[in-house]
Amino acid sequence: MGDSRVSSQRLGTLPPPSLAGIVTKIRVENFMCHSNLQIELGDCVNFITGQNGSGKSAILTALCVAFGCRAKGTQRASTLKDFIKTGCSYANVQVELKNEGGEAFKPEVYGDVIIIERRISESTSSTVLKDHQGRKVATRREELHEIVEHFNIDVENPCVIMSQDKSREFLHSGNDKEKFKFFFKATLLQQVYDLLQSITAQLNDAHAQVDELESSIRPILKELSGLQDKIKNMEHVEEISQNLQQLKKKLAWSWVYDVDKQIGEQAARIEMLKERIPACQLKIDGQKGTVEELKGRLTKKKAQIASMMERTSEVRKQKDELQQHLSMATKERLELVEEHSRKKNQIQKMIKRIQLLEKQIAEIQEQHMNDTQAEEFQMEELLKILQDDVNTAYLCLTKLKEDETGLYEQLSIASKTIENIGTEIEETEQKCRNITSQIRKLRQHQTDEVTAFGGDKVLNLLKAIERNYKKFTMPPIGPIGSHVKLRNEMWGAAAEIALGKLLNAFIVTNHKDSLLLRACAREARYSNLQIIIYEFGRPKLNIPPQMLPQTQHPTTHSQIFSDNSTVSNVLVDVAHAERQVLVKDYEVGKSVAFDQRIANLKEVFTSEGHKMFFRNSVETILPPNKWMRTGRLARSFDGQIKKLENDGSQLQELARQGRGRKRDAEEAIQDLQARYSSVKKRRECAEKDLISKQLELRDVKNSQSAEAKSSPASNVDELCQEISKLQDEMHENERLLEKYQAVVTEAEARAKDLKLSFEKLCESTKHDIDAFEEAERELMVIEDAFAEAEKGKSHYERVMQTKVLPDIEKAEAHYQELQVNRQESCKKASVICSESELEALGGCLGNTPEQLSAQIKTLDQKLQQESRRYVDSIDDLRALYEKKQRKVSRKQKNYESFREKLKVCEKALDLRWRKFHRNASFLKRQLTWQFNGHLRKKGISGSTNVNYEKSTLSVEVKMPQDASSNIVRDTRGLSGGERSFSTLCFALALHEMTEAPFRAMDEFDVFMDAVSRKISLDTLVDFALGQGSQWILITPHDISMVKPHERVKKQQMAAPRG
Repeated sequence: MGDSRVSSQRLGTLPPPSLAGIVTKIRVENFMCHSNLQIELGDCVNFITGQNGSGKSAILTALCVAFGCRAKGTQRASTLKDFIKTGCSYANVQVELKNEGGEAFKPEVYGDVIIIERRISESTSSTVLKDHQGRKVATRREELHEIVEHFNIDVENPCVIMSQDKSREFLHSGNDKEKFKFFFKATLLQQVYDLLQSITAQLNDAHAQVDELESSIRPILKELSGLQDKIKNMEHVEEISQNLQQLKKKLAWSWVYDVDKQIGEQAARIEMLKERIPACQLKIDGQKGTVEELKGRLTKKKAQIASMMERTSEVRKQKDELQQHLSMATKERLELVEEHSRKKNQIQKMIKRIQLLEKQIAEIQEQHMNDTQAEEFQMEELLKILQDDVNTAYLCLTKLKEDETGLYEQLSIASKTIENIGTEIEETEQKCRNITSQIRKLRQHQTDEVTAFGGDKVLNLLKAIERNYKKFTMPPIGPIGSHVKLRNEMWGAAAEIALGKLLNAFIVTNHKDSLLLRACAREARYSNLQIIIYEFGRPKLNIPPQMLPQTQHPTTHSQIFSDNSTVSNVLVDVAHAERQVLVKDYEVGKSVAFDQRIANLKEVFTSEGHKMFFRNSVETILPPNKWMRTGRLARSFDGQIKKLENDGSQLQELARQGRGRKRDAEEAIQDLQARYSSVKKRRECAEKDLISKQLELRDVKNSQSAEAKSSPASNVDELCQEISKLQDEMHENERLLEKYQAVVTEAEARAKDLKLSFEKLCESTKHDIDAFEEAERELMVIEDAFAEAEKGKSHYERVMQTKVLPDIEKAEAHYQELQVNRQESCKKASVICSESELEALGGCLGNTPEQLSAQIKTLDQKLQQESRRYVDSIDDLRALYEKKQRKVSRKQKNYESFREKLKVCEKALDLRWRKFHRNASFLKRQLTWQFNGHLRKKGISGSTNVNYEKSTLSVEVKMPQDASSNIVRDTRGLSGGERSFSTLCFALALHEMTEAPFRAMDEFDVFMDAVSRKISLDTLVDFALGQGSQWILITPHDISMVKPHERVKKQQMAAPRG
């Protein structure tokens, strides 16, 4: 027992505690279970005890809240308003800190005490910092952060404040990664590591900014290159200008030489034109002689024709008069003949009409005489026969209508049958097309299995993922179906129905990667892509047997497997594959889903596609989805393709048989249509026959009644009167016909006489008329020849006056003009340059002015084009180039200096990383020393193994009673008290490696027996007194075993009120 106590000699040599940053008082109001509580704390060790529910843990929670901790960070509530006591509207937490000594924070402002007060309401919270007199100094959270950083208070560090939940978690935790996190954060390595990572990111950003700055001067460098090209082009422009000046000099003298050449040509042309005058005058004289001769002949012929015209003019006049009289007589004769024929036809028609009327009169008289009583009897018999015919026709029509109705119904049934057969054929052909499509897709799946889970869209998506591969934190996994394999092909359909669209889904490790994958899906035009966020680093889940459905039927999870642990975990956590039971048929599925009440059963799936589940006393059965396609999980598609080909062949045979039945039905319906048309026509004929017989019967009845009322005598008188009238008209027309006949005979005689007189006159004047016509023809020939001669004479005179002489005058004028131009051109050329200077340039022989002008025009256009491109002069361009060159050089030097500074920073960062790793290695060894030192106080030895690469920390403990000398590598192999003590020693080792003005631990001695608690308390008190900082220890157990001391303060919380 002496080893577990603190000797008086050791207590007398304890270092005085630092007075800056320790908590002297905590006051809460309406906070959690406390209405008003105030606790004053000592400078060194403070024990707070009390029963469960007395509000001990609320003190540490208030301490965390006062220093700015979030509600979730306390692990006691999700929001700050949850800390307000029930029935109250606000809560208030006030903490007083000592601010004395050399490490005091702004003592001139706050004095020797800093008061932190945090007020919480339903909607908000506020923090107020006060000085030692209670006056408000600041309300900004930044000021609180400065105080926390100054005193090195990190309430979220479990080595500073170990809450009740953290104590349980820490004492129970056997996870090496959790211990490493505890160690990494408690030793501030986590803070330094995050800071170095932040500096590394900032250096990377600085490198990126320098790269961006360097890229910003690339346009200027490109502009400098452009300016250099412009300068070279401007030099080329000057060369073009010099060539242009030389060509202008050559052009000036080329005009002179060209005019000399034209003068020589013009002189030769004038001589040639003067030689044309004698020839033209000779032709003019010849044409004049011909004109005089023809003029004499024309005068004689005109006199001859004039005398002949006087003789024939009277004869022509008589001939014209006879011709006119003959035409009039002929026309009059033809009119009279036509009128005579018309009257004759009218008389013939009247004779026929009279004969017809006389015949009608005789018939009427004969019919009237023959009318007797026998005739009336015949009329009655006729009416009876006609009535019988009407009745027979009506019965026939009724039978035909019935036949037509029956045939129409048969036609409707046959049409419906053909329509049904056509529908069956279309459905069969659609199934054939679907099977063909499935075969094509299966063959595509044989080439690339991934297409079974998304088609061509998933290929485009995988290509987009490959293009953006480096942007992902971890490469996405998918589609899930391509990573899943079947254990037994017979359960493939049921397993695919159970997993459904999840087979097409992709898995990413975080939300950022999901957004990036969604962007890739939009790029690949893959809509409605299912993305599952799941941690890739998690090991493969091991499902205990008691959590599986207790049935002999397989589950989805038992019939599929994946080499990828993440895919297996997603099938369990997301799809609940371990709770989906697969059965063969519908009846077995109903029994398993509803009758047996199997535990851990979620859903039942049949091979036919039924889905069954039981929710809230409701039994639900979902039918198969006919659009659902199965067989994608099969790794061999040959069997499916062969089966689909057989099904396709059977469906094609069914379609062929259906088309045969349809043809037979169409032939039958054609026969029915022919019979129907025949019956319809017969029915229409019967209707017409019935109507005609009904009309005939009615006419006979009407005629009988009409004959009974009429009298034949009146009809005979009317016909006699009409005959008498026609006879009168006929006699009148006969008289007119005789008159027309006499006039026609007279007109024919007169026309004959006129014709004979005209023929005699024509015979007597024929010789004179022929001679006159011959003279007229000769006159016309002479007039034509005279006109041609006059035309020829005028032509040659016109040629002489308008062409020969003017051409000579024009050529001579042009010659004089060329002489003047030659003098002017020579004068202008001499002004531009002398002829000797031209010869020094090589002359202009071989080049015409037009060629030189074209060359000058081309060069001038090129010069203007280049001048428009470069408005500035070459000197300005050179000055601008030098200015930009200096500016770019200055920037390049600055950027190079930035690079050098960044290299220096990287070297410094590398040095700090090396220091970080050395310190981490030192802290690793120090932790083992401190941990082993604390364990020895109970006769236990041990060590710690820290692996920074794997982020794990393992604890090895060797108990003194272990005769086998085996080392316990997992504290869960120890008893509860031993595990708690070894864990406490581990925590004290971490405390010894960290610095803080105060520390707090809640329920640190749980799961300890009395001996272990005594040793743990003595060890903890010795450590706290030896370290010199303030400790707040909260426990529900009795602490009377702790030896009293002036620096150890014990407080008892009041028992909770019922």
